[in-house]
Amino acid sequence: MKNYDYLIVGAGLWGSVFAHEATNRGKKCLIVDRRTHTGGNVYCENIEGINVHKYGAHIFHTNDKEIWDYVNSFVEFNRYTNSPVANYNGALYNLPFNMNTFYQLWKVRTPEEAKAKIAEQVKEAGITDPQNLEEQAISLVGTDIYEKLIKAYTEKQWGRKATELPAFIIKRLPVRFTFDNNYFNDRYQGIPIGGYNKLTEGLLKGVDVKLGVDFFKDRAELEALAETIVYTGQIDEYFGFQHGQLEYRSLRFDNQLLDQENYQGNAVVNYTDGETPFTRIIEHKHFEFGTQPKTVITHEYPQEWSKGAEPYYPVNDDKNTEVFNKYKALAAEEKGVIFGGRLAEYRYYDMHQVIGSALKKVKVHFGE
Repeated sequence: MKNYDYLIVGAGLWGSVFAHEATNRGKKCLIVDRRTHTGGNVYCENIEGINVHKYGAHIFHTNDKEIWDYVNSFVEFNRYTNSPVANYNGALYNLPFNMNTFYQLWKVRTPEEAKAKIAEQVKEAGITDPQNLEEQAISLVGTDIYEKLIKAYTEKQWGRKATELPAFIIKRLPVRFTFDNNYFNDRYQGIPIGGYNKLTEGLLKGVDVKLGVDFFKDRAELEALAETIVYTGQIDEYFGFQHGQLEYRSLRFDNQLLDQENYQGNAVVNYTDGETPFTRIIEHKHFEFGTQPKTVITHEYPQEWSKGAEPYYPVNDDKNTEVFNKYKALAAEEKGVIFGGRLAEYRYYDMHQVIGSALKKVKVHFGE
């Protein structure tokens, strides 16, 4: 007799949603995670009463009312709207690219003037068949926006020259000819009141959880506990890297507690020049309209991923896609194992997509 119906490897959103849904269907689940906390990358650390997004800014947004209602059934979400600001050599610009940005750049006041300015620069560039990210971006928004707000930020983020990055990364750029600083077009948007840990706690109610457990160190013993394994970790690691390591970009975070009430007046400020080594500064209290006497800021530094670092962004180029497809074929043959989530599927997921993917997998698995 097995102790559990499901052993779920990884206590992030995908694993937590699966565990919750399976438990609701009368199944017994054990969830394990290498880290000493649940929630994966949405985990918040409380510092001076401020919910600090430990693994970078997480803003929930979706057009899917079912998913919005689903997350709000565990915790109420606030009305936070993502309106980042770009700092280019000390000059501030609103994001996404909108009429505020165009006024700040060119002092144009009407959509017609802004469209004419962009069209003029695109025509001057003369790019008809973009071959890389730089050419693609210029062909969409012209040279000024590219040089000040895209080029260096993107090169820092990916650790490669924009001319060496594929065009598809930036196929669509949000360009608005209205004075609207809301970064997302989605109907629903917000942050859980009290932080993302409230969401995770709700999902894992009634689920057995063991933290600080490395699945690969105690693999045979852990696998023996359950009928079915749900694996949300790195797919190449599961198969012993037999086809090579998949590549990721990683991040390093430098947190500072400041003895002041308000550092930058916004949750997220991007630094889009090439001289500043970090990509953005996050001021966490603004996600929840905090009034604490102190504030916590985080400088975010992109870096190459190496084993032991946290893999954040899959490098979905042709080379890595070819390697992933080999692992995907192995996963399809693996009996008694369900693979899911950003690391097991080697794709970048927004939070609502992670939840949607897990809910879909549950329905398919239980034949609903």
